[in-house]
Amino acid sequence: MLAILDYDAGNLASVERAVRRLGASCVVTRDAEEIRRASRIVFPGVGAAGSAMESVRRYGLDKALKEALAAGKPVLGICLGTQIIMGHSEENNTVCLGLVPGNVARFPEELRDVAGARLKVPQMGWNSVRLTERGKTHPVFAGLLPEHQFYFVHSYQPRPENPEHVLGETDYGIVFPSVIGRANLVAVQFHPEKSGEPGLALLGNFLRWTP
Repeated sequence: MLAILDYDAGNLASVERAVRRLGASCVVTRDAEEIRRASRIVFPGVGAAGSAMESVRRYGLDKALKEALAAGKPVLGICLGTQIIMGHSEENNTVCLGLVPGNVARFPEELRDVAGARLKVPQMGWNSVRLTERGKTHPVFAGLLPEHQFYFVHSYQPRPENPEHVLGETDYGIVFPSVIGRANLVAVQFHPEKSGEPGLALLGNFLRWTP
């Protein structure tokens, strides 16, 4: 059983549909006991860091996540879930979970592509991911190709302190970490559940991953 954490941050139904399409059993929950019984966890989210962290703490999901990681369960962060695993976010000046040392920064206001055209913030749409050498050998990204595109919607970007925690990068006027990994935790800034077949392949890999 896979637990999809519910902390009032939206986007849960599309994650649940994608997991069930892959034939896996899952439950959308904020119940600590259900989370303890789960074999793996997805930590999705859309919204602002400040209100998200308030909900995470109110429901005790911060403790549940730390227990799951300590127990060696595979955990996948998605979008906002990827940002609030860091130590601090500039958004709402928020103290986050600190599961991965580092911070979350807003994109600069002036972003331009290689042709000099101005890029909008938030980044909203399809973009590629360049896996690092560690990312290329990570089981969650097996079979993914450089030409595969993933769907992004975000104004902020994670910045891990340790370069070894960066498994993939994306160029949106600046190069930023879009895939983070540490032990039994992996997190992606994009939405695999909205990224077609490559996204489903990534989720399928996660369902089979034994760290």
